[in-house]
Amino acid sequence: MLNERKHKIAVVGCGNIGKSVVRSVLASKDLELAGIVRRPGSLRIPLPPEFAGIPIVSSIEDLECVETACLTVPTRCVPEYAEEILSLGINTVDSYDIHGELIRVKKRLNSIAKQMGKVAVISAGWDPGTDSVIRVLMEIMAPSGITFTDFGPGISMGHTTVVQAVPGVKDAIAMTFPKGSGLHRRIVYIVPEENADFSVIRKTVISDPYFCNDETVVIRTDNVEMLRDLGHGVIIGRKGTSGISCNQRFQYEMRIDNPALTGQVMVGAVRAGLRQAPGAYTLPELPLIDFLYGDRDSLLERLV
Repeated sequence: MLNERKHKIAVVGCGNIGKSVVRSVLASKDLELAGIVRRPGSLRIPLPPEFAGIPIVSSIEDLECVETACLTVPTRCVPEYAEEILSLGINTVDSYDIHGELIRVKKRLNSIAKQMGKVAVISAGWDPGTDSVIRVLMEIMAPSGITFTDFGPGISMGHTTVVQAVPGVKDAIAMTFPKGSGLHRRIVYIVPEENADFSVIRKTVISDPYFCNDETVVIRTDNVEMLRDLGHGVIIGRKGTSGISCNQRFQYEMRIDNPALTGQVMVGAVRAGLRQAPGAYTLPELPLIDFLYGDRDSLLERLV
């Protein structure tokens, strides 16, 4: 028999991903929304009518019995928020997306999670996240070889958030276009503040770790509204060897609503985190079955 008690979840932040997490929690059978945590300055910004009646607070400590916090704040704020919330005795799930810093953040959170007897699931989006799991599966099937991940075309929410935080930027959108073989072009459209030095803005964007390893084009514009589209996608391909048999070819492709998928993966990670020993985990380290709601034997009978 399944435990009918619902686990109480808080959503920290309420941008595109935060709203998607809320919707996925409300649609789940085993999770309950304790409330949404927003910065004091954001409390007056209206939320969708469907969120009516959900507690809105400026501190997670104002909510009762929270078991897991979904952190939907800008990536660079995640480590600080996660440490603070883990220290309160609450599990965390985030969608941290700076690949090169991921292991360092995991080690940083692992120590405090174990100390507090809690779980942090990091990078629980689609890349890093579910795409990471796909890459692991491909390498299991062909241990020798090469894997290419091609993103887009679409708006990168993480890259966009970084650009919007650059001094002198009034509004911006960062788009990703695949060039093939794992190479990408970033095209950044920026509405600068009045009297801002656009050359300084451009230099800041191009030198940022989010952009410096890719071809990046920065374009000045008066309006980015016509460019807004939350659709995105990925193609992951591997060519390799199974044993001594060459030319094994695999391909995985998806076209998605970016925040909706990220929110759903985070909610699955909430469920998985509640089933782990204390510590910090990335998605490839967790049993996939733990992301699903239901009796394990019944799930296996249907899926295996």
